Amino acid sequence: MMQDLLPVLLMVLVQFEYAGMNIFSKLAMDSGMNPYIHVAYRQIFASLVIVPWAYFIERGKRPPMTLPIFIQIFICSFFGLALNPITYFVGLKYTTPTIGCALSNLLPGITFVIAVAVRQENAKLKTLGGQAKLIGTLLGVGGAMVLALYHGPLIPIRGSKIHLKIAADHAGHTHGSLLGPFLVIVSALTWSIWFIIQARMGDKYPAPQSISAMMLLMGTVQCCLFGVIMEPHLSEWSLYPGIRALASVYAGVACSGIGVCMMSWCINRKGALFVSVFSPLLLVIVAALSWAFLREKLYLGTVLGSVLIVIGLYTVLWGKSREIQPQPELQDAREDIEMH
Repeated sequence: MMQDLLPVLLMVLVQFEYAGMNIFSKLAMDSGMNPYIHVAYRQIFASLVIVPWAYFIERGKRPPMTLPIFIQIFICSFFGLALNPITYFVGLKYTTPTIGCALSNLLPGITFVIAVAVRQENAKLKTLGGQAKLIGTLLGVGGAMVLALYHGPLIPIRGSKIHLKIAADHAGHTHGSLLGPFLVIVSALTWSIWFIIQARMGDKYPAPQSISAMMLLMGTVQCCLFGVIMEPHLSEWSLYPGIRALASVYAGVACSGIGVCMMSWCINRKGALFVSVFSPLLLVIVAALSWAFLREKLYLGTVLGSVLIVIGLYTVLWGKSREIQPQPELQDAREDIEMH
């Protein structure tokens, strides 16, 4: 029983870890921290955790590096570990953590569309699973449009009595433009591209920890270059006030380091579909923490859009699970073969 319960507990803990990252990062950027600098520090602290771990865990097991593999790792790092966090955190600066997490749930639908476009996956629209993935993708897109375009009336929820001075000092810094939601959607797009490129890398270079470490190192260099270009003044790279240091260390160590390792363990034990099911829990946790600590107001458009995206997410995941399950006729054939 504990073997079945442990992955669930770990995935719940991961959602709390990432919820904390969203809250701390929002507070850091509201304090004036440049999001490009925040991402660069995050990758630096993550590298300090992941690179030594990968070096010792796969020492003597790594196959020789080739130029094609190196180029593929570089491209993966650019999309997944540079463009993805940059677009997400710049987007988070101009929107709320709740909307950011809600839009991140578009990932499965966007990945499905890109995989079909590059012929890495068959749409299979004549099957129930293929139709479910299409419907789920459309629901997700509809929810994203509601989130971005419809504000709606304020939902009358009593305000939180928890008082964070830094949150009160910078309340109202969130911009009401479409820039934030747009950039969060772009971040989901870049993450999907990363999934597609990386899909078969494990077969070409069977050293997953080393691949992650090399991508992280390249991504760190890329993010630092972006940071220097966007903010060349050294004074802006200060980690004072303390919320900036806390957000950067926490995001790098707890999320990119420990959190990724925990998710990888759960994927190995239960599969990627199991891990994906917990994504909406992050949205709920972030919404509660944003209300409590950031005094975030909840509007009807946010709720409606989030509900549509979550329904779309689970519809896509259900469609994928249908494709993973063996077809009844094939299962009967296998049983007949085993009997004979």
